[in-house]
Amino acid sequence: MSLPGRTPRWQQWLTGQWAMPVPSLAARLLQPVSWLYGALAAVHRWPFRCGLRTVLPAPRPTIVVGNIVAGGAGKTPAVMALVRWLQAEGRVPGVVSRGHGRATDELIDVHATTAASAAGDEPLLIHRRTGVPVLVGRDRAAAAARLCAAHPEVDVIVADDGLQHLALARDIEVLVFDERGAGNGLLLPAGLLREPLPRTLGPRQLVLYNAARPSTPLQGHLGLRRLGGVVALQDWWRGGPLAVQPLSVLTGRNVLAAAGLARPNAFFDMLDAAGVAIRRLPLPDHHDFASLPWSDDEADVVVTEKDAVKLPPSRAGTTRVWVATLDFEPEPAFGDALRRLMNPTPP
Repeated sequence: MSLPGRTPRWQQWLTGQWAMPVPSLAARLLQPVSWLYGALAAVHRWPFRCGLRTVLPAPRPTIVVGNIVAGGAGKTPAVMALVRWLQAEGRVPGVVSRGHGRATDELIDVHATTAASAAGDEPLLIHRRTGVPVLVGRDRAAAAARLCAAHPEVDVIVADDGLQHLALARDIEVLVFDERGAGNGLLLPAGLLREPLPRTLGPRQLVLYNAARPSTPLQGHLGLRRLGGVVALQDWWRGGPLAVQPLSVLTGRNVLAAAGLARPNAFFDMLDAAGVAIRRLPLPDHHDFASLPWSDDEADVVVTEKDAVKLPPSRAGTTRVWVATLDFEPEPAFGDALRRLMNPTPP
């Protein structure tokens, strides 16, 4: 019997089919639906390419970070790493995002006290970890305008997951892939692609691999991903500099690891690789933690930061909840390439 909130078996099975390098029989049976999906996506793109629909100019230079693959490629860590890089370059970034799973479509200026149900868990995490202004809204162009009006100091916009939101003009696109690459090469729902994998990159596109090696034929840059340590939930919620403890503090404990991610096993595997003995509790992506998915007698639970934004310490009861921090650092060549696109050499 499945535990309440556990990722459905059919979903685990389907994502497993997507990740195969060669399409399985099940994927081939779903391929006619993929053709329909691709046709609808082409219909969506066509008016923008033909000038029948307006691409709204952004009020500041805009970098769009997103996936052409479904779920869990590491977009949010990439956004936070890009924000930190921009800050180190002396820029003042702000972030716009749709905010997946929000209870409303209205434009919201995210604050540390904003509920995850109103802002979305990923935008709230980006704001809490980076401190930059974050504006959420389904209409990314309207969100960008509101962001710059409310925060005139912002001089560059980072659009979180806006590759397919064609109404927003962009100066640079960063495509994020993980070790799955393009999977079996098919479009949703037979494969993990939201749009066909491009044969070549455009002049203002960069690829960032959240993986140990490139996972598609596209030339790109690598990022180093690792767990930084753990923080007690109550300390994480206080904000400010985190008192990160080494993962070894969990050694010898009976630890339950819970993760509401598109690919929770990637998180679990990192804990295993760090020598932390865990029991795994995979949860659906963006799990809301409206009720605790573990029993009251659990002594130690470790969660991701994406989950922590939805779990106030007062709700943890007697369970010691630890938040695992994830560090993601693109290689220096990525910054060099981004700098060249942002500051082109005059002809």
